Amino acid sequence: MGVTGRHYVGAMTDRGASIILKVDDMLATLTWYRQLGFRVRDSHPEDDPTWAEVARDDLVVQFVCGETPWDGSPALTGCLYVRPASVDAVFASIKDVVEWEWGVEDREWGARELTLQDPNGYYVTFTELITPGSDETS
Repeated sequence: MGVTGRHYVGAMTDRGASIILKVDDMLATLTWYRQLGFRVRDSHPEDDPTWAEVARDDLVVQFVCGETPWDGSPALTGCLYVRPASVDAVFASIKDVVEWEWGVEDREWGARELTLQDPNGYYVTFTELITPGSDETS
């Protein structure tokens, strides 16, 4: 797969869950996630990575491209949830940088959400709990 044992083991030092997603263009993917405030924690090889790990708030995502054990194009039937301190602050920081699927919305299940689609078709939703009586509810 092109990932060395050192990189994979280093990525396993955090507790919690993460996901690894197949991508078509690693550099475009990393550029897009950086624009959303994700930090690239590691990549391999450095000059033209085929594996990388990014993180923001409580979400850790690994990406792999090139030869993978999975046939077909990148696909995920669902979305990745990020829980920032403020969805409005995220929107303010990205609204002129990337397109979004739907803007900040207060959802019927009590969440304020912003959803975007990355270059591979994966959905990323920033969500926060709406506090009853807060000035963020509609």
